[in-house]
Amino acid sequence: MTVTEWPWWRLPLLFRCYVAAPAVVACALIIVLGLHTDWRLLDVEKFLAFTCCGVISVASTPRLAYTAGVARDFGSLWVLPAAVLLPPIYVAVVSIPLLATVQFWVHRGVLYRRVFTAASISISYVLAATVYRMIPASFAGVHVGSSLHAFTWALAVAGCYILGGRLQLLLIFGAVKLTDPTVRVWVMEVNRDNLQSLFVEIDLAVLITLVVAVSPALGILAVPLLFLVRRFILHPALLAQSRVDAKTGLLNVSTWEAEAESELSRSVRTRSAMSVVLIDIDHFKQVNDTYGHLVGDRVLKTIAEALTSRSRDYDRAGRFGGEEFVLLLAQTSADDACKIAERLRGYIASLEIPTDDRPDAPRVTVTISIGVTVMARDESYELTDLLAAADSAMYVAKQAGRNQVAFAPPLHDMGLDAAWSPAADAAAARNGNGAQAGDPQPAGSPLASSPLSSHHVVLVQAEQTAASLCPQR
Repeated sequence: MTVTEWPWWRLPLLFRCYVAAPAVVACALIIVLGLHTDWRLLDVEKFLAFTCCGVISVASTPRLAYTAGVARDFGSLWVLPAAVLLPPIYVAVVSIPLLATVQFWVHRGVLYRRVFTAASISISYVLAATVYRMIPASFAGVHVGSSLHAFTWALAVAGCYILGGRLQLLLIFGAVKLTDPTVRVWVMEVNRDNLQSLFVEIDLAVLITLVVAVSPALGILAVPLLFLVRRFILHPALLAQSRVDAKTGLLNVSTWEAEAESELSRSVRTRSAMSVVLIDIDHFKQVNDTYGHLVGDRVLKTIAEALTSRSRDYDRAGRFGGEEFVLLLAQTSADDACKIAERLRGYIASLEIPTDDRPDAPRVTVTISIGVTVMARDESYELTDLLAAADSAMYVAKQAGRNQVAFAPPLHDMGLDAAWSPAADAAAARNGNGAQAGDPQPAGSPLASSPLSSHHVVLVQAEQTAASLCPQR
């Protein structure tokens, strides 16, 4: 890949400059600090000792730490000893071997992002190291000391780590806000899990710096401890990953069904309505065949985001497999469920999904077919009954020309009845006007081709007000 083909060039101008600026500043810092450093062999040996420990720690990080969105390789923990114990030049360069190990050994990410991260670490911790050196030696200093001085030294080291980490976070937050101004970055950062992880990191950083201050070779003793701590930090991510679909972030089938069963039992117990919405992307294979599976994945993610953003916190959205999604609407009547489904259908149809990250990238539009069913108050059905009814209604919506919403009430033991087949229904689906199966049907009309035809499967009209066609319960 030539220089002109770097992904960095495809970024918007302002964002491109913001990403490049820390790298330029970091390079200037390294040159200036290098020219004003009194190079000593003992400092180089210390630097190499704990940098090797840091590389071992980072290299052993499982790829899951990045693919699950955790990114806890504890690389910054090995920057702190350089900030406290060595001249600033070592702080400026220590992130380079650590991030290079991540990029070329652990997880190959976007190169300009890695460079931005390394540069932001260098700038932030050089500033933190400068502040640390302003603290009187009687309170902190290079040497740990004993008694009260050891305690104040640890406080100063912890403050240095917090300052460096927060400065780096500010630089990262700036990049996030430039890409998406609506993101509330502080809300993302200030939560219980992140605060707990921060406290653990501060503790580990101070302990590692203390060990390295006694003897740089002892830094190797901290590596197994990091392995253990990282395993515990990754545990919630492993649990979450077992619950969600990797491509969309929605609940996977087994998790959705388990939570839907719980909600179904609660609805029966409290005598409240519950709706199930089944969604299928129309002609999704054509999207994959025309634009490729990466664009298909973008479509899946976009629809998943629409499901989560346009549903309530206590609703449950899941990926049912392939291009099918399922949405459980708690305490929702048939009429309201149809309105929600119709609004969702219209919203998806209005989206223009870019095929890549370029501002002028071609855009794709897709539509969805939706099947809706409801368990009304004082009714009791199995989850398989509701899914079968929603599936049948969705089949009707597709047969009616796609980009439709159809409603069907559930039947007892519908999920166990395999006597009907779509092929047989299609062959028999001729109405009095000689229409074939798959021809568009008038909105709101019962469809004879449905396995639930005797239970008045109806299409919801395209207008929002047409949701009243759903049976009132």
